[in-house]
Amino acid sequence: MRYVTASMRAMALSLRNMFRKPTTVEYPEEKRERAPRMRASFALVHNADGEEACIGCLMCERICPSSIITIVQGEKRESAVTGKKRGWADDFTLDLQACIICELCVQVCPEDAIIMTREQERPGYRREDLVLTMDKLYANEKKALAWGRGSILMDMQDPKRPVEVPAETAEAKPAAEKPAAETAAAKPAAEKAEAEKPAAKPAAEKAEAEKPASKTSLEKPAAEEPAEKTSLEKAAAAKPAAEEEKP
Repeated sequence: MRYVTASMRAMALSLRNMFRKPTTVEYPEEKRERAPRMRASFALVHNADGEEACIGCLMCERICPSSIITIVQGEKRESAVTGKKRGWADDFTLDLQACIICELCVQVCPEDAIIMTREQERPGYRREDLVLTMDKLYANEKKALAWGRGSILMDMQDPKRPVEVPAETAEAKPAAEKPAAETAAAKPAAEKAEAEKPAAKPAAEKAEAEKPASKTSLEKPAAEEPAEKTSLEKAAAAKPAAEEEKP
């Protein structure tokens, strides 16, 4: 009977959950909304003139701690839009297998050419699926991009950038300065007390110097006492000798 009751409870629990709304999301068929600070993959973008923004400076390749970026630097040639010579990248490969999502490559890019996306990559079954070629990186430009670009991140780390002080901190600052003023006012009084200490010290040294003299005067009579005792013993010893000569 005990097993039948337990089976009925389990079946009742299954029936209740059968009509419950599912809490899971079937990814990648269904995608959840990502947070603005979400970082998932990388993309190469075009500049305002519609050309490839990457100039092949190799800065992202050199700063990468995992060494996952490989760039083939091309020769400088004229831009079809501006007519000025600029650098180009003939090939750009990024391996996601060892990427630690540190975003250092984005921070150092002088042209904002590489940027992270906010869309999760589809899972792969081969290692080659995790290697982003130049074509894949430019195809990711159509995905949702992160707000952090090289120029924005470098401005945030500029020490000369003005720091916004919250209102609560600005109000608490005068209150913090008040104890400092009280401490400064109490400091002269403490210094005055320290200056009076040397004057009292010579008086104490004078009293210490008088102590040995008084002690010596008290010890002197005690030192003279053995001499008196010796003279009395000498007289007592001479008395029996006089009594022997008397007959």
